[in-house]
Amino acid sequence: MSTLYVKQKVFSIGEKFTVTDGAGTVRYFVQGSFVRIPKSFSITSPDGTEVARVAHEPFALLPRFTVDVGGTRQMTIRKQWSFFKPRYAIDAPGLQVDGDWWNLNFTVTRQGEQVARIHQELFTWGDTYEIDVNDEALEVLMLALVVAVDRVKAMDNAASSAG
Repeated sequence: MSTLYVKQKVFSIGEKFTVTDGAGTVRYFVQGSFVRIPKSFSITSPDGTEVARVAHEPFALLPRFTVDVGGTRQMTIRKQWSFFKPRYAIDAPGLQVDGDWWNLNFTVTRQGEQVARIHQELFTWGDTYEIDVNDEALEVLMLALVVAVDRVKAMDNAASSAG
């Protein structure tokens, strides 16, 4: 089992995240594209090797993101139409997500067994997320899931403050 901490930098251009483990060791960096359309995020190892890419599909009616790990499509995350509480659908072989998406407190299961738990820490400077991964083979995929949902939240917040 591994635990990752995603700390979004509050004042950064292009959206940057540093991902550490429980000991504070940097495990990944996440860098969002600044002016590129479609918006994308590159997840890299500390040596700069890209391990995953999260990309927003700009022509979808509701927000949709794709996740590629090692150059292969692993997951699609789609926001679904709902009136009160945000709902999302994940197309990833064998994975199911349950919980509170909007507050980023949810679990990911595979064949009924929990493989990850995501939790947003409250009262921190910048958004901070804790990802407990029981199956370390899914570590990068779970990180990409958090990045995509965080981006949808940011888009929703921007739209509601503009209106």
